[in-house]
Amino acid sequence: MLTTVTLYTKPGCHLCEPVADTIRAAAEVRRFDFVTRNILEGPADFAHYQFAIPVVTVNGEEIARYRLSLSELLSRLDCVAAG
Repeated sequence: MLTTVTLYTKPGCHLCEPVADTIRAAAEVRRFDFVTRNILEGPADFAHYQFAIPVVTVNGEEIARYRLSLSELLSRLDCVAAG
């Protein structure tokens, strides 16, 4: 099963673009599904993340808020792949 990296964001989020760029950079060296979720489109997402974006999860487990480095993401993806 392919790992899923999810970015919780909303339009106009200035902190979200660098995190999205980091995820796209990781996609150049690791294989995973990248999903973007606009918190304004889901009441539960909005209630949970309205003051916290960007939030990144890997297979549903939160790994970062506000910032994410490429090394952090690659390390987490390697851990998931190792089981």
